[in-house]
Formats: sequence, structure tokens, C-alpha cells
Amino acid sequence: MKLMEDFIRQIFRKWTGISLVLRIFIGLVIGTALGLTVPEWNGIGLLGIVFVSALKAIAPVLVAVLVASSIAQAGEGLGARFRTVIVLYMTTTLLAAMVAVVGSDLFPVTLQLSGTAEGSPVGSLADVFENLLTNMVANPVQAVVSANYIGILFWAIVFGMGLKFAASQQTILIVQDLARMVSVAVRWIIQMAPFGILGLVFSAVSQSGLDVFTVYGRLILLLVGCMLIHVLVLCPLVAFLMLRRNPYPLLFTCLRVSGLQAFFTRSSAANIPVNMSLCKHLSIDEDFYSVSIPLGATVNMNGAAITITVMTLAVAHTMGVEVSYASALLLCVVAALGACGTSGVAGGSLLLIPMACSLFGIANDVAMQAVAVGFIIGVVQDSMETALNSSSDVFFTAIADYYDMQKIEK
Repeated sequence: MKLMEDFIRQIFRKWTGISLVLRIFIGLVIGTALGLTVPEWNGIGLLGIVFVSALKAIAPVLVAVLVASSIAQAGEGLGARFRTVIVLYMTTTLLAAMVAVVGSDLFPVTLQLSGTAEGSPVGSLADVFENLLTNMVANPVQAVVSANYIGILFWAIVFGMGLKFAASQQTILIVQDLARMVSVAVRWIIQMAPFGILGLVFSAVSQSGLDVFTVYGRLILLLVGCMLIHVLVLCPLVAFLMLRRNPYPLLFTCLRVSGLQAFFTRSSAANIPVNMSLCKHLSIDEDFYSVSIPLGATVNMNGAAITITVMTLAVAHTMGVEVSYASALLLCVVAALGACGTSGVAGGSLLLIPMACSLFGIANDVAMQAVAVGFIIGVVQDSMETALNSSSDVFFTAIADYYDMQKIEK
């Protein structure tokens, strides 16, 4: 038995000693090859289902205990950083929508609107706020079970404040130990990412092949182009204006570690543990990132704002609706605010398209056909969107932390 345990530990050390990015890349290549050559081997796809399910299962618990623990032991001086990161989240989401407007104006796309889509769209902006408030005060246990991150954040902050002002130090230490225990479990799951990515890529390629990159090609190019311009130009520009130093090394680290995995899991919520681990690697204050990362997974929706705006304007162009500068600006605001109500799961932003289309008097049945198109291209669109959303959570958390440190040094 002892020899077996030592053998398992030795194998695990060698496995973890290889770069996680390299392991994920190998899983990507193998998954693609298997998807093209043996698409009938459906069992391989279970690896991806199990991996994402494990992440989604542990993420709500991790967020709840980490946020409560961090609030309970938080010292003074975090308020300025929270204000900074919230401003960054909201400002860049609005800028993302503006990039989408400019891109759609320069390269207008029309759609063949036909077919139907599943799901219930959000009817109006008022519905978005109603949903946010309702989710916020949902039963805390049910919020964890259903992965309602708005509710989890709200109650974790409430319980954290209660611990801070009413609990004994011993109780706070127990909560901290619980947070560490969950974090260790998360690290174990993350080490299995290469197998999960292999299964996810196999499922996507075996079901859709490589044709998805050519069907609706112009729309995909417009969406991806807007997202790349936003993440590679505007986000670094905002960071440079704040820090006055080259932001690209940090940006590329966030894209390589967080963005790559989010691209395949297609869930900001499921990628929260990855972002937590990256923030720790970047030596960001744990009290800060344990709250700002879950918050970003809920309200930092740069990619979602781009998707909503591009798809809405594509419908408008198809229907021959004239879009004025004033209505385009209003669309940016609505898309940015609406994106904050986007659920952190695959395809969450698409159901907000009808709300944005209503600004131009476009009928709901027509808008829902655009939602159907969104699901068709979702393999690329939603993967890119999630990669942008999730990687920018870490990027802006780091920027806010470094910005606060610079002010202290001055």
C-alpha cells in the first residue's frame, strides 16, 4: 500500500510539474484530432462534461466561503480599490459596446432571419433590474444550489460583515480554514483541466466539424474583430493611462492562463477558480481579489456588451432600420447595463438581444430569430466572449490593486 501511495504521488508531481498551458494545448490538439477522426466515440465528450460540472459545482461554494471569509478579516483601505475596479468594469463594458457600434457601422452585416430559438428573452431593461434585485435577496442556500452569483455575493457580504462585527476570532479562523479547504479542492480540479479541455474540444469538433468557422463567417469575423480590438487596444490603453507603464505583459498572462481555459469552458462562473489561482500567482491582495473576481464574473461583461450590440445592429441593418447617433449611444448604454444582468453561463448574453432590439421597434419574433443565429455561431462567439469577460476580470483586478499601491507609494 505504501509503495502504491508513493507511486501515485510521484506520478502526480510529474504531472503538475509540466506547464498547465502546455498540458491544455496537448489536450486541445488530441481532442481536435479525435473529433475529426472518430466522432462516434461519444464517451470522450464525458471528460468535458465532468470537468465543467465539477467546476460549476465547486465555484458557488468557493465564492460564498471566500467572500465571507475575506470580508470578515478585511482591514481598512480596501474601499478605494473596490471603487476603482467597479469603475473599470462598468467603463470598459460601455467602451466595448461603443467599439461594437463603430465596427458595425464600418462593416455592416445582414442576416438571413429564419428559424426559432429556445429560451425566454428579457423583455425590457426594467426586467433586468427586477431580476437583479430578485436574485439578490433569494434564499442563500438556494442561491448556492442554483449558482445564483448575485445572491451568493449579496449574502456572502452580509454574512462576512456579521462575522466581522459579531463573531469571535475563533469562529473567523474556522471560516478561513473552510475557505482554504475548498481552495485546495479547486486546485485539484484545475489540474484535471487538460482532460476536460480534450473532452470539450472533441464534442465541439465531432458535432460541428470545422464548418462553424465558415458559416456566418462575416458575422463571426465582426464579433471576434470587435472583441480583439477591445481587449488588445482599449483595455491596455485604459490600464496605461492609470499606471503609466506597459500593460501588455500582464494582459498576455491573463489571456494565456484565464482566457484560454474560459474559451473552452464557456462559463465565467466556472472559470472563477482559475482566476482566483491566477490572482494569487500575481501576488494580488487575497482580501481584494476574493471579492472582485466573483463580482467581475457577474458585472464585468465586456464581451456580452459587444455581442448584444453587434447582433442588434445586424438585425437593424437586415430590417432596414435607420440607426441615428443618438439611438446608437442609447443602445451602448442599454447593452452595457443589460450585460450586467447576463448569467455567467454559455449563451447568457444572447437572450438579451430582444431587449436591445426593442429600442428600434423590432418585433420580438424577429429578434428571437437573431438569437437562434447566435446559438448557431455560439461555438466561436460565446467562447471568445467568455475568454474576454473572464480574462479581463483578472486584468482589471490587478490594475486596481497596482493603482492603489502606486498611490500609497506616492
